Amino acid sequence: MKEISRRKMLGLTAATAAAIPLAALTGSAVAGGHAKLDPNDAQAKALSYTHESPDAAKNCANCQLYTGGDAEWGPCAIFPGKEVAAKGWCSAWVAKS
Repeated sequence: MKEISRRKMLGLTAATAAAIPLAALTGSAVAGGHAKLDPNDAQAKALSYTHESPDAAKNCANCQLYTGGDAEWGPCAIFPGKEVAAKGWCSAWVAKS
């Protein structure tokens, strides 16, 4: 078995420690960040969430709780860790001011 010097081991440890946060950031950016909200989710059902709003004037994109900007899918304060459709709607909808 090949011996590894202490200096080499410390260098590898430092490089690995620096790479882990970078990989986590890169991975979440590529993956889109969060999972899309399933309309069958218990909280989604309780708030009558749907991917397609029944009223074109009221949708997630123009709700104060949606923080996805112009994205087709984005985060919502009501559903942490999930992304909702910009064209979606739920009963917690509040007009942007």
